[in-house]
Amino acid sequence: MGEVAANGFSINGNGHVYNDAYVNRNGTANGHAVHHANGNCNGITTAVATNGLPGIRNRAFGDGRRRCFWYEEEVEENLRWCFALNSILHTGVSNYQDIALLDTEPFGKALVIDGKLQSAEVDEFIYHELLVHPSLVCHPNLKSVFIMGGGEGSTAREVLRHKNVKKVVMCDIDKEVVDFCRKYLVVNREAFCSSRLELVINDARAELESRDERFDVIVGDLADPVEGGPCYQLYTKSFYELVLKPKLSHRGVFVTQAGPAGVLTHTEVFSSIYNTLRQVFKYVVPYTAHIPSFADTWGWVMASDHPLTIDAEEIDGRIEQRIKGELRYLDGETFMAASTLNKSVRTSLLKETHVYTEETARFVYGHGKACHKS
Repeated sequence: MGEVAANGFSINGNGHVYNDAYVNRNGTANGHAVHHANGNCNGITTAVATNGLPGIRNRAFGDGRRRCFWYEEEVEENLRWCFALNSILHTGVSNYQDIALLDTEPFGKALVIDGKLQSAEVDEFIYHELLVHPSLVCHPNLKSVFIMGGGEGSTAREVLRHKNVKKVVMCDIDKEVVDFCRKYLVVNREAFCSSRLELVINDARAELESRDERFDVIVGDLADPVEGGPCYQLYTKSFYELVLKPKLSHRGVFVTQAGPAGVLTHTEVFSSIYNTLRQVFKYVVPYTAHIPSFADTWGWVMASDHPLTIDAEEIDGRIEQRIKGELRYLDGETFMAASTLNKSVRTSLLKETHVYTEETARFVYGHGKACHKS
């Protein structure tokens, strides 16, 4: 792990870096070169000698042109999302994934794993507040939390804001990702140092199976289910039913991120995860919000065998009583809005019949295990 080398940086996945684009003052491009790590559209690479230094984007050429770098991600086969880069800060390769920390113009520092944007500095609070706080606030007597994945540390950070939480176990399979994030994501360093946090490097399924204890809330902060990826099995009915649910305490709550949930994207995995959890738990609540850096509406699903019906006023009261500091995005009214799905998605979820199994898995567009450039 370390700063980007002078003459190259590559990550296989669905992200790319465009370089050598000369743009006039009026924004008209005069041509650009596109470099791919493996000769196709599954890599990120830059061959310009930047050393990852910031400010390259504003480098003047004396005739009104400037050099631009762009991060591009393939959202679908015929749809790409791109934004300007200031620099590539750090890169690394683990046994499971390629990792990069980018300094982007619109979204600040952004964590990219296997060419897929995981979180960005300016809006990660939306994702993590919605992932964590609704389920923790719903539990009447919260003491312990188990986090599946979450190597970035942001989920643990938000959980630890709850003053009544005595113990947090964060289990991530990829030590290199955890070490990378501990070193470079300054905002989460306090969470990683908390005496209430137990950090475990292991497969989440194996870790849950090996423990006798039960948890009040289990949080699924896993990577999206991608074909060939390391964790799609943790979205299956058998895992929820045989491994996860028995590890919940009385009135326990499970919540998971559930992938894209827009009008055009919710049937990739969101509707299937929702329907799968309905086969295992009595009460299941889907909710969504727009994440600007993801260029889509995102989905989460909360599940329990006990009712999850608390009103906006009660949510606000528990937030004020339990949580250290002020939340930037979530309050009772916001959650009521997030859990009120639009007609198109709501109707689709009610009609969904697919149950997620290892044999019938659905995947988001993308790739899992990286094919590393030699």
